[in-house]
Amino acid sequence: MTGQQLQEAVRNLPESAVSAAAERFAGVLADVAHLDEVPLDSDFFDDLGADSLVMAHFCARVRNRPDLPQVSMRDVYRHPTAAGLAAALLDAPPAPPEPEETSPSELPGAPAPAPPTGRPHRVLCGALQLLAFLGFAFFLAVVTAQGYEWISAEAHLLDAYLRSVVFGGALLLVLCALPVLAKWLLIGRFRPRRFRVWSLTYFRFWLVKTLIRSSPLVLFVGSSLYPLFLRALGARIGRGVTILSRSAPVCTDLLTVGDSALVRKDALLSCYHAADGVIETGPVTLGRGAVVSESTVLDIGTRLGAGARLGHASSLHTGQAVPDGEYWHGSPAQPADDDVREVEPVRCGTARRATHGVLLLLTALLVYVPLAVGCLDVLLSRIMEGSAVLKGGGATVLYVDLLVVTAVVFFGGVIAALVVLATVPRLLGMFVRPGRTYPLFGFHYAVHRAIALMTNRKSLTRLFGDSSCIVHYLRWIGYRLSPVEQTGSNFGTAVKHESPWLSRVGTGTMVADGLSLMNAEYSSTSFRLGPAEIGAHNFLGNRIAYPVGGRTGDNCLLATKVAIPVSGPLRHDVGLLGSPSFEIPRSVRRDSTFDGPGDGNVPRRGLAAKNRHNAVTMAMHLLTAWLYFFCVTLIFALAASRYPVWGTAVLALANAVLLPFTLLYYVLLERVVTAVHPPQPMFSSLYDRRFWRRERYWKVPYETYLHILDGTPFKSLVWRSLGVRIGARVFDDGCFLTERPMVRIGDDCTLNAGSVLQCHSQEDGTFKSDRIALGDHCTLGVGAFVHYGVTVGDGAVLAPDCFLMKGETVPEHTRWAGNPARPAPDDSGGAR
Repeated sequence: MTGQQLQEAVRNLPESAVSAAAERFAGVLADVAHLDEVPLDSDFFDDLGADSLVMAHFCARVRNRPDLPQVSMRDVYRHPTAAGLAAALLDAPPAPPEPEETSPSELPGAPAPAPPTGRPHRVLCGALQLLAFLGFAFFLAVVTAQGYEWISAEAHLLDAYLRSVVFGGALLLVLCALPVLAKWLLIGRFRPRRFRVWSLTYFRFWLVKTLIRSSPLVLFVGSSLYPLFLRALGARIGRGVTILSRSAPVCTDLLTVGDSALVRKDALLSCYHAADGVIETGPVTLGRGAVVSESTVLDIGTRLGAGARLGHASSLHTGQAVPDGEYWHGSPAQPADDDVREVEPVRCGTARRATHGVLLLLTALLVYVPLAVGCLDVLLSRIMEGSAVLKGGGATVLYVDLLVVTAVVFFGGVIAALVVLATVPRLLGMFVRPGRTYPLFGFHYAVHRAIALMTNRKSLTRLFGDSSCIVHYLRWIGYRLSPVEQTGSNFGTAVKHESPWLSRVGTGTMVADGLSLMNAEYSSTSFRLGPAEIGAHNFLGNRIAYPVGGRTGDNCLLATKVAIPVSGPLRHDVGLLGSPSFEIPRSVRRDSTFDGPGDGNVPRRGLAAKNRHNAVTMAMHLLTAWLYFFCVTLIFALAASRYPVWGTAVLALANAVLLPFTLLYYVLLERVVTAVHPPQPMFSSLYDRRFWRRERYWKVPYETYLHILDGTPFKSLVWRSLGVRIGARVFDDGCFLTERPMVRIGDDCTLNAGSVLQCHSQEDGTFKSDRIALGDHCTLGVGAFVHYGVTVGDGAVLAPDCFLMKGETVPEHTRWAGNPARPAPDDSGGAR
């Protein structure tokens, strides 16, 4: 008898069978939670003191019992007693099946995948990728050297400026045209197909993807120029389309966007994904007037109809289609009844969009490019002077000179940035009023985009985050923070917004990391600013997009990747989990073990000690970043000293050395930071010195450089050097690991772009951390998020945008989907 037949038989049992199942549930929980007795009507959380980690282990244990129906964390939260759980699972009708996924191999014109690739293919692909990098480094060296010589040959300031404009415009044109030419020459038209990673087809795909996503035109996201770039790459983009997401689609011929559609920031629609070592491409279609909200994932083979809307923190899985005019949300998305706030459209015609694009391009050519060339000219002149000193035997003078110059530029730049952020955005903010609807691509839109660009400085939030300084920095740039209850960890290192003056956070609220405040509402022709207000005494987990009009009040626990409700009653004194969200307990007994930030003398003494430790951490972060800047400057100074003899080759060598030096520098830096206190499983207070060392581990080593290696076999080598226990033939297209030494990844795993393995959780005054283990042949979907204490069996698949909660155990060869993740009805589809 299959598991489904067994559950159907259990449902038809009499009431005595329900009582027997409740007794079995109670016995399993007593064993897992080490309790002498579990009354059938006792609440798992309020009465028995269990937490989500204990209940995850309970669900895993139940799944191994053939005499009990499967239980998910959603079931546990909705029915938090043994009796209620048994009655709900045994008496309820079977759940409707999830949308049937269509494999890309079933799409029209999709050939079968090539045979598996072996070691020679990986070596050849890696060698070709290395040659491509070296070729691009030589190209930049030639262009830079020739352009610098041509510009510096003119002594008159105006003529030098004009030459800078000409040179910068020509270089911009070449860099913008390069991915278009490469795409049409190497790929032609993208079609639905499957091909193995590390094959020659994959190398061509990787090269085009890298060129597209490194194009300067990606910086013009949100303008009328960006759709033109996508059209040149083969995408079918209608009129009046606005795209705000910086994640550029790769298989552009498979992207269709109807007239007046809108795609908001942090939306992922690449028209491809990886599964079990195979790249699968497929279409993504947005109908006329469709809206894709923030923090969403659209997998291949998905469609939004005309006028359809996909809510924030949602996803569409392969085969899903939203009918015309409907609003869906959730992961995977489902129909919703929420009363969605809409921005009234205004007149925004082709002439307005064209004028905005031309002005933006002229600003780049006449201001930004000459400014960058001028700064480069000054830097190269200084380096040339230093190289002359070096040839004269004054090496010590050169090093001292570079130390002083780089220190002044680096630390002076930090101070100058803080001064600018306190003044210029405030002056610009006078021209954009909240609550008023403005047309896109006009003066007010340009001001709004400038404010958002200036005040979202990742380097500064990383510097001040996870310390007491972050609240002062956020206030400095305009956040409205109520009287602050300082904990030393009020905000993490990643916070962003649309408008800082409309970002409001209540007293006693703590934010983990990855908060995005959606202060602006958009249509394809207009935008309107509004306040994003988070109540008092909240705790926010990771990767949360908080919209205008979010219906949460005081004393709420907003779990990781939760979809904030925008309609219904104002929630308070509860927790919210999942997408679509549902209520869970605000806190449980075990989570309050270390409560007390800001209460009594002991936490105050702990806060003072934490502040001293964090101050040292911030100093280390600045010093190591400056030292890297100095070393890079020194590399090019040495190259410049040999330029008269070796010519362009020495500059190309300096460009080529830059990446391996960066890898070596930050790998060694991370090894030094973790040498004495490597990351280990923890359950501690925020005022435990071990937690402060973990914050230092997050802040001092820099990890963004790793994304340069996405999709190459070299990334696994770097992961291994950072302490990850990683197997052979792992394909990593952009995964992020928070605690590298605490992760084990098996052979032949596939990690998609935007996926996260996070080995920790911060909940109010408590920090928890544990290991993550992936078996062989596992696949993490695009945007999948795996929490700590998780074990994923061999051959298991996590669907796009799913959230696998802490402590879960995923059986072998199963497919899990949803937020929170649970077993998908069709486990056989895992290999797809």
